[in-house]
Amino acid sequence: MMHHDLTVPSILERAGKYFPRKQVVTRVPGGVHRMSYEKLRQRTCQLANVLEGLGVRSGDRVATFAWNTHRHMEAYWAAPSMGAVAHTVNIRLAPDDLIHIINHAGDQVLLIDEDLVPIVEAVADKLQTVEHYIVMSDESTVSTNLRAAQSYESLMERASTSFKSPILDEHSPAGLCYTSATTGRPKGVMYSHRAIYLHTMMQCMTDFIGLSERDVVLAVVPMFHANCWGVPFSSAMVGADQVLPGVRPDPQAICELIESERVTVALGVPTIWVGVLDHVQRSTRKYDLSSLRLVVSGGSTVPISLIEAYEKVLGVPLLHAYGMTESTPVVSVANLKSHMHQLPDAQKMQIRAKQGPTLPGLDMKVVDESGNQLLWDGQQQGELLLKGPWIASEYYNDPRTAETFIDGWYHTGDVVNVDEDGYIQIVDRTKDIIKSGGEWISSVDLESAIIAHPEVLEAAVIAIPHVRWQERPLACVVPKEGSQGTLTEDEVLHHLEGKFARWWLPDAVVFLDEIPKTSVGKYDKKLLRDRFHQYVPNSSESI
Repeated sequence: MMHHDLTVPSILERAGKYFPRKQVVTRVPGGVHRMSYEKLRQRTCQLANVLEGLGVRSGDRVATFAWNTHRHMEAYWAAPSMGAVAHTVNIRLAPDDLIHIINHAGDQVLLIDEDLVPIVEAVADKLQTVEHYIVMSDESTVSTNLRAAQSYESLMERASTSFKSPILDEHSPAGLCYTSATTGRPKGVMYSHRAIYLHTMMQCMTDFIGLSERDVVLAVVPMFHANCWGVPFSSAMVGADQVLPGVRPDPQAICELIESERVTVALGVPTIWVGVLDHVQRSTRKYDLSSLRLVVSGGSTVPISLIEAYEKVLGVPLLHAYGMTESTPVVSVANLKSHMHQLPDAQKMQIRAKQGPTLPGLDMKVVDESGNQLLWDGQQQGELLLKGPWIASEYYNDPRTAETFIDGWYHTGDVVNVDEDGYIQIVDRTKDIIKSGGEWISSVDLESAIIAHPEVLEAAVIAIPHVRWQERPLACVVPKEGSQGTLTEDEVLHHLEGKFARWWLPDAVVFLDEIPKTSVGKYDKKLLRDRFHQYVPNSSESI
């Protein structure tokens, strides 16, 4: 067979050649910015020339610190096209983690959205490797105390729209993302051209999302979160229009974009879709969201009540996807198999709330604490292990590789069971599962049940220490607007009765104004555990 390397720039070349008039649309103040794929290809060439002129060479890291915008997307393509590595830095990191990640990656160039410049200015004196700061805005001048900072558009004006990519090895690195760690600093995951290309092909399959040229795709998931779930690449491969939500998108902005751009597929973490649903239900404006054929949610477990609500309220299927930074990131989706369409609606909904079977090309197994492989019977619970061509094999320059990647398998840290059809169901994260009296209690199952209460907006369940039972569950609940002060602990616990064994029920319910989120929108249970580690249950107490 003819050898042909699978590389990232070849995806954009195809988009520019076959879909030159399809668009990348970015929400900007007062409207939207529109750019064709052909223009994106030209500007990617310009940026590659800019970076080369700044001394960036093959293997060097080019960092982005930005929202979901067209300039950020240009960087997504430009760095890999020249053999460099696009390092998408999380804009919501704590300063110490931000400093560590940029220094650990050895970033040479940092591309920064204009409104995020103050965050970088505050830590710049501790960034040891950055040689060039480039401010991304419409302006040709920059106002900042960052040393030798330059204007993105000013540099682009002087750069050629012609750039010939070097011969690239598909196994060479193209992207770098850091993932949060249970302990210690975030860990880096390097993505190869081959991993991204193969992941992109699988993502376009009918039994995943089935993206096509006819789609208009809105990625609400941040471009710094696990490679934006691969959406910029898969959309370009098939020639789908892309809609980018821009700076600080809120539920209203998301609804307006779906309506005005006739979005067909939207992707984001569950907290995004909880907020959008709440906004739609409370808003006096009636949005036309009829263009949507699919909402995809992942990043954390999607409550069955949310899947049901999207179908009942919006008439839109919500597809449960599963993955992580270490898997580039998609592992599985919970589409129904053909024989399942004949099942009762309640049973189908239970299947759709699972994580689904792995995509072609991936292998998985479930093991107990001794490493023994468990049966796929929907009952036996153990840690999920993965391997495949887009599963990482190590962390970037990190000794924690040895405890996670063992004998060719990635140990996910997710406690799961797998049914006879191969559908994964997450029971919990190993660090979140509650160990009470020698038995496991799933925080995920309790959360899904609590969120189904009509007066609950958000819920997170954590373990608190217990003298006799070691750990007991504590429910942290955010009531919906209008239910603050009226929703009681007894109501929440009564709602759970009959759904679980009595010893599973939380020892207490605390009411919060909001549940703290991680930098990518997941519930931050670590902060909750720190906050309530000395909490003594008292049925009359709320916070």
